[in-house]
Amino acid sequence: MTTKPKIIVLDDDPTGSQTVHSCLLLMRWDVATLRTGLQDDAPIFFVLTNTRALPPEAAAAVTREVCQNLKVALATEGIRDFLVVSRSDSTLRGHYPIETDAIAEELGDFDAHFLVPAFFEGGRITRDSIHYLIVDGVPTPVHETEFARDSVFAYHHSYLPEYVAEKTQGKIPPEQVERFLLADIRQGCQERLMQLTGNRCGVVDGETQADLNQFATDILSAASQGKRFLFRSAASILTALAGLPPQPIAPENMAEYVREGKPGAVIVGSHVKKTTQQLAALLEAEGTAGIEIDVSRLVNDTGAEYQQLLDEVLQNVHQFHLAGKTPVVYTSRQELTFVDVKTRLDFGANVSALLMDVVRGLPEDIGFLVSKGGITSNDVLSTGLALTSARLLGQILAGCSLVRTAPEHPQFPNLPVVLFPGNVGDSNALATVYRRLSK
Repeated sequence: MTTKPKIIVLDDDPTGSQTVHSCLLLMRWDVATLRTGLQDDAPIFFVLTNTRALPPEAAAAVTREVCQNLKVALATEGIRDFLVVSRSDSTLRGHYPIETDAIAEELGDFDAHFLVPAFFEGGRITRDSIHYLIVDGVPTPVHETEFARDSVFAYHHSYLPEYVAEKTQGKIPPEQVERFLLADIRQGCQERLMQLTGNRCGVVDGETQADLNQFATDILSAASQGKRFLFRSAASILTALAGLPPQPIAPENMAEYVREGKPGAVIVGSHVKKTTQQLAALLEAEGTAGIEIDVSRLVNDTGAEYQQLLDEVLQNVHQFHLAGKTPVVYTSRQELTFVDVKTRLDFGANVSALLMDVVRGLPEDIGFLVSKGGITSNDVLSTGLALTSARLLGQILAGCSLVRTAPEHPQFPNLPVVLFPGNVGDSNALATVYRRLSK
């Protein structure tokens, strides 16, 4: 019986665990914390690097630091069998190939790296090496969606070999990319995997979870024979690699985790169109109370406006909480424009800092917390709640993880926290999560 390799996921925002359960999410990556992940019984753990919120140089530096510490931790624990996944967005936004290059340089000698962006719970599939987003039942090539026009991570191709060529600036031309098509995957591709060397780039199709389960079986088999693979993927391949049984408590029964059945709080940072629709539906649900943060007040702020805004929001939060309602704190919805990417990222960091000050100021007896948006969720865990790690309990809705703080947390012990990505679920999804927790 060969032991399964440990699956180590470097997650560029904290929503990549959205298809698994019962494992650790690490918010720090010092050697001791990484060893905790390696010692854990679960076959998989996540290191939340939040690199999608960082400029390219910083993203590369963080990735290198994680890998350098990981080398030490792996050696200390005597672990030789492992797979590394650079988990990123299922709509192809992120620092590729910066992160996979940094991992390859630090952890070295990979035979191949695979792009596997399929994420079935979110309606993302890959067919004939073209990545699609299913919009209202229609598969739409991702380069035709709003995500391809992202102000930081824009791209022009849904055909993955062309996407790779675009992102590597021609270093990997399209014809050098290995294509694993649905037919290849379904008939088994272990022999082909055994022949890959020199960190060859491969792009992987997937229409159903069964496709990726089959691919994962071949990957694990090749890995057990000494092949070393790296992944740049969305969440669905993780389900396949980890091979977990069903989660302990069904999604619709997760109100069991709520502290003393009390009302909670919702923090909404993401401003993609889908989030705005979900927010509107949530604010119509009984027992919620909306608090809008007008972020334009922070544009030329010297600090006084920030403090005033924070005081106003927290006063409203506590008032609603005392009235037995769940406050929904959300950033104003209009997209502001900035002179350059750095100014935009700096402004984003300022808005996030404000939201985290709101989290720190929440009533200590809230029953639950819902965090909406990838970067917002990362900040809630690492900054707002100041966690080193959290135990992932499972999914409250397809693609939405529920984690819980430790019993010894100084401010919010055993608090269930939902990590809700920006672009997941239908227009009622946020309201559904709220109702499940408010049963």
